[in-house]
Amino acid sequence: MRRVTRNLLIAIAIVALALLALGALPGYLGTGDPYHLTVEPTDADGPAVDVSTATDRRYPYLTSALVAADAGDGRSDGYQEGPFGIKEHFTHTPFDEQDALQRRNRDAVREDGRVLIDHEGERYYVDVTRVPSETNE
Repeated sequence: MRRVTRNLLIAIAIVALALLALGALPGYLGTGDPYHLTVEPTDADGPAVDVSTATDRRYPYLTSALVAADAGDGRSDGYQEGPFGIKEHFTHTPFDEQDALQRRNRDAVREDGRVLIDHEGERYYVDVTRVPSETNE
């Protein structure tokens, strides 16, 4: 094998491994206190985003928060930011879900940024909160 061909194959292998690492590694990175998507029951009127058909593939944080709301907590699984802001570009975050809900119905967004949702006839406010580590379970 020619030297140029061998070096090209090595370079392609290194790039492929780096791309694989970028796909897998960010999920394991995390620093600081975790963020949670929280749902809070409410009797508020007005336009709301209907999330009755939301799936855990599209909204994993929202669906886990809704399950937790039935248990009384209303808090999704935790999400920790990555160092240097790299992780956020490669992973799905609670911020992405809140932004998606806000874009689905701008009228459902309150002044403080919370989003009013309707899930199977129940209404909730959705917001991203940061929970200090010492109170985190």
